[in-house]
Parts: sequence; C-alpha cells; structure tokens
Amino acid sequence: MNLTTIDYTFIFIFFSITLGIGIWVSKKSKQSTSEYFLSGRNMPWWLLGVSMVATTFSTDTPNLVTDIVRTNGVSGNWVWWAFLLTGMLTVFIYAKLWRKSQSTTDLEFYELRYGGKPAKFLRGFRSLYLGIFFNVLAMAGVTLAAIKIGEVMLGLTPIQTIGIASVVTVIFSAIGGFKGVVYTDFLLFFVAMIGAVGAAVVAVNHPQIDGLENLLTHPNVVDKLSILPDFSNKELLISIFIIPLAVQWWSAWYPGAEPGGGGYIAQRMLASKDENHAIGATFFFNILHYALRPWPWIIVALASLVVFPDLASIKEAFPNVSDDKLGHDLAYPAMLTFLPSGLAGVVLTSLVAAYMSTISTHLNWGASYIVNDFYKQNINPNANEKTLVNVGKLATVVLMIFSAILALLFTNALEIFKFILMFGAGTGLIFLLRWFWWRINAWSEISAMVASGIFSLIFYFNSEYLFGNEGVFESYWQFPLVVLCTTIVWVLVTILTKPEDDEVLINFYKKIQPKKAGWKYVLDKAKEQNVSLEDEKETVNLGNGLLATFTGCVLVFSSLFATGNWIYGNYVLASGLTVIALISVFVLLKLWKKIRVNFL
Repeated sequence: MNLTTIDYTFIFIFFSITLGIGIWVSKKSKQSTSEYFLSGRNMPWWLLGVSMVATTFSTDTPNLVTDIVRTNGVSGNWVWWAFLLTGMLTVFIYAKLWRKSQSTTDLEFYELRYGGKPAKFLRGFRSLYLGIFFNVLAMAGVTLAAIKIGEVMLGLTPIQTIGIASVVTVIFSAIGGFKGVVYTDFLLFFVAMIGAVGAAVVAVNHPQIDGLENLLTHPNVVDKLSILPDFSNKELLISIFIIPLAVQWWSAWYPGAEPGGGGYIAQRMLASKDENHAIGATFFFNILHYALRPWPWIIVALASLVVFPDLASIKEAFPNVSDDKLGHDLAYPAMLTFLPSGLAGVVLTSLVAAYMSTISTHLNWGASYIVNDFYKQNINPNANEKTLVNVGKLATVVLMIFSAILALLFTNALEIFKFILMFGAGTGLIFLLRWFWWRINAWSEISAMVASGIFSLIFYFNSEYLFGNEGVFESYWQFPLVVLCTTIVWVLVTILTKPEDDEVLINFYKKIQPKKAGWKYVLDKAKEQNVSLEDEKETVNLGNGLLATFTGCVLVFSSLFATGNWIYGNYVLASGLTVIALISVFVLLKLWKKIRVNFL
C-alpha cells in the first residue's frame, strides 16, 4: 500500500488526539485505584456501551470473521453469534447484581461470595490465571492480527509492527487509566466503523467484482452466503450451530462473553453510575456488537473469495509474508491494499484505533487484577494509593511485553479463539448459578478451573487419536466432552465439600438480595439468628428478566438477519424480520418499566 501525505496526516492527527486525551485525564487518574481502574464509578451507560463494543472491535476480529467465512461460510459465525444468549442474560439478570456488589473488580466478588483461605486463594490465583495467562493470550491474538496487517499493508516486519503499535498504546494506557481508555474508545469506535464500511464499499467495487450483484452471484461466493448452515452436513451443523447454541454459550469462559458477565464487561458495569446505567451499557453493547458490526467484515470476506480464492493466491500476491503467518485471515488486510489514497489513511487509522482500543482495555483490566486482587491482597496490604497506581503502570508494561512475544508464536486468530474456548469449557455454569444457589462454594470454582485445564490438555494433545478421522469420537465431541467431564467434577466436589459459613452466606444475601428460591437454607439460618432478610426486595425479577432476555435475543438476531437479507436482495424476508425487530423493541420498552431500578 502506497500511503500519501493525506494518509499520514490523518494517522498523525489521530495519534495526537489519542495521546492528548490520555495526558489530559492522567492527573485525575493518579489520585486512586478507583479512579485509575473505574473512573470513580460515575460513568453513563452510553459511554460505557460504546467502550465495550470498541474494545471488542479489535484488529483480530475482522481477520477472525474473514477466516470463518472463507472456511465455513457466513453461517460459520454462529460460533460467536451464539454468545448473544449469555450477553442478554448479563443485561437483564446479572448487570444489576454486579453493580450492587460494589466490587472494584469481578474477582473481588470471590471474597464477598465465599470465605476463608479457599476464597483468598481463588481470588489470588484467578487474578494471575485470567489477568496474565488468558489476558496475554487474548492480547497476543490482537497483536498477531496487527503483525499481519503490518506485513501485508505496509511491508513491515513483525518486530517493527509490534514496536510501533505497542509503544504508543502502552504509554497511553499507563498514563490515562480507565477514564482515558473509555474516552478514547468513544472516538475509536466511530473511526473503526467508518473504516470498516469504507473497506466494504471498496471491496464490492473491485474490478474483479464490479458490484454487489456480481459478488452475490459469483461461483466462489454462492455456497458461502447462507446464514444458516447446511443441515445435510452433519459435522458442520453440529460443530458450528448446534454446539454453540446448545452448549458453548453457557459453558465456556471467553473474554467479553463470560457467562453472567465478567472481565472488562464487569469492569464497565462496576464503573457505571447505578444499576440502570449498568443494564443500559450492556444492552447497548450487545446491539452494536452483534447487530451493527458484522456485515461490513462479512462483505469484505466474501469479496476476498473472488480476488484471492485460496492461500496460494494470497502467497503469490504477498511473497514477503512468512509461511508461519500464512492463513485465510490474511485475506482481510490483503483486500485493504486496494484502498484509494485518503480512504487508505482512514482505514489504516481505524485498524490502529481498533488495536489501541482492545489492547488498552486488556492492559487496564489485567493490571487491575494484578494490583487489586494479587499485589494488594498478598504482597503489600498496606500499600498507599500512589504505590498501587505505580504498580498498575508497571503491570501494564509487562503485560504488553509478554503478549508481544507470544504473538510471534501463533499462526492465526481462529487458533487462539478455539484454544481459549477449550480452556474455559465447563466453568460457565458456575458463573451463572453462584448468584442463585447457596450451595456453590470456593472449591466448586477451584475444581472447575483445574479440571477444565486438565481435560482440555488431555483432549488437545490426544486429539488425533481421540478425534481424528479414525478416532474414538467425531471431531465435534471434543468441546462437549471437556464440558461434561468438568461439570461432573465440580458438581461432585460441591456435594462432597462443606458449604460456606453461614455468616458469609447471610452477609452476601443481605447485600445482593438474589432470588429467595435458591437461598432458602440461608433465609432459615438468618431467621434462627434473628437476622431480618425476608423484608428485603429481591434485586432481580427473574421472570421478567428471562422474558426480556428472550425478547432481546429476538431483537438482535432479527436485526442482524434483516440487514443480511436487505444486502442479499431478499426484500420480503428482510421486511418481515424488520417488523419482528420493531415489535421486539415495543415489548422491551414495556418490560423495562418492570425491570429498571427505582432510586427515588
């Protein structure tokens, strides 16, 4: 790609504004860890919602979608579309619970819900397990995508790309804290969307395609268009549709799609003004994330099948790309090399924006775990706020270095996506039930975490024998088996170990006020001790919450599929889906009056 003066000017202005915001908010961010990691818990829903979607708008996401579409067609995206189910549960059930907990991080929740040494160990271990191991994996996927973009679009070596991209991001993240991340996310989202739409328009009008109609009727594309998988292809149907919808969404831990909320999604809920703003932020995020963003990426991916029909054609066009980085995900940055001057600068800036948004969030989130849930709890309990903020800045730099090194070892984003899903398989049900069933204890989570890791490694390293063409099981059984084995382990451990102390359970119920049905034992114990809990109002209206969850899913999926059918020219079906979306909006407005929290 040949960048002109106008392209470089646009990129320079963007970097200047981003760093300027970080410097502007840095003074207040230094005041305390609450400011540095949560911005004083005073953020509005619309700003947090945009921040959530900007964070998941990373450089690896369009590459991942391109890989999926080129491999399994548009329907292959069900492997991540299915996470809408847990997203909507978070909106209408768990957002209020998280905000009411008043935790600094979602890991602080452990010593609210559980007690004693197991709770302390769980909090400390998961702070490193998630804050470093999983977090670095996720950031490595984003950085890997940046490396590929740098190789294809600019001819940069991996080291050059990492050096340029990471230095600006880590400086900005370290000095600005959470408020700097959220404020710049608002700018980054719009730049990224403009870039994505612009790239789709240019891709459709490529000389080898010459318009949307030609694209949709091209032989390389026709069999990739269906939103639903081929029901006659049993293996594909089960692996990309049935398992994600039946098992994956509630059972797997994945950054940004944790069952019941967690990670940087929980961080933003905890930073909101109140429970209503927490609900609004997560709902806004799910609409933008699933209904608005996918189609520009999908269109570019489909266009790439015409211009670069196979890996050999990509390699021929970009011989400087190293063999260990060659994959279908390269087709996205390859299509961007056709952008005209001016738009090239906008799109490249949008990719930089996507990278910075995601990495800065992961750095701040991971540092919050290391500082609040490990350093402060286990190393220096008496540390003052200035020391804690400085440790957070140091952790930010170290996390960036680890992720950059790991990025050099991976091949494609889909590989990392599947690896993270597998390692979190079977733990998700605990995250959903621990708010509503008193019997779950710290050992439930510890055993699930350990079992998931062990079974994932067993099945991963023996996958050829167990799940190969002549293996014991079909390949699609790999994920469900990890879920099944992990679930059996943690349920048995829960039954065989002692429940949490009555005092811990009573205090948790008194603060959170979950549903009474799963806490009858605790209510009875409180009554014996003359502790009044019965008169407290339940935080969650489970019936209306589940109905709103279903309606929200109908709204987002009908909007997503209506957009696709408008693009495909299926106007009758698109009109019907649009009507369903509008009806869903009306129903949700009625339900909102019953779900929202009245603070008056």
